[in-house]
Amino acid sequence: MSIFKRLRDLTLSNIYALIEKAEDPIKMTDQYLRDMQDDLEEAEKAVAAQISLEKKFKMLYEEQEALVKKRDEQAHIAAQAKNVDLARRALEEKKAAEQKMVEYKASYEQNKQAADNLRHKLEEMRKQVTELKNKRETLVARVNAAKAQKNINQAMSGFNSDSALAGLKRMEEKALQLESEAEASGEIYSKEKSLDDQIAELSKDQQVEDELAALMKKYEG
Repeated sequence: MSIFKRLRDLTLSNIYALIEKAEDPIKMTDQYLRDMQDDLEEAEKAVAAQISLEKKFKMLYEEQEALVKKRDEQAHIAAQAKNVDLARRALEEKKAAEQKMVEYKASYEQNKQAADNLRHKLEEMRKQVTELKNKRETLVARVNAAKAQKNINQAMSGFNSDSALAGLKRMEEKALQLESEAEASGEIYSKEKSLDDQIAELSKDQQVEDELAALMKKYEG
């Protein structure tokens, strides 16, 4: 049947082979999923129609089977009542019902077999759709990982570790230079005294000299 063409012509192994060769495997997988989903919906309608036929002929077969039983019972009742014409009529209708029963039973079994085959194929299609969906999730993970690795590789290709280390070394030397300059400026500041400080020291020295002279004069005698 045409509705199972994709199932017949493209097995999952063939689909996977085509996907692996595609430039964009995710888009290719999505396209196959859409196609298979459309086929699946069409197949479900066809299976439903076939099941409806199966049920219809089953019902007709069971109706004629019940009618055969009923006419047989009526023929016995008429025979017991010695009503030959009524018994004959019941047997004639029984025979006609038996012929229809045989025909309906054959049609029922034929349509049931067809419905069973379609059910089986439909189940295969559903499994393939599910498997392809799972395949897509795996592909998405692989593609994302590959893209991330590619970005890292590109970033690393533009990164020169030697130049980075050399730059860091220059920064360290610059920091040491700044620290040395700061320390030297502190020493210079500590050595350089203001005029007020120097005058105050002179005053201190004069006081000591005056006190020393007075002390020495006291003990001259």
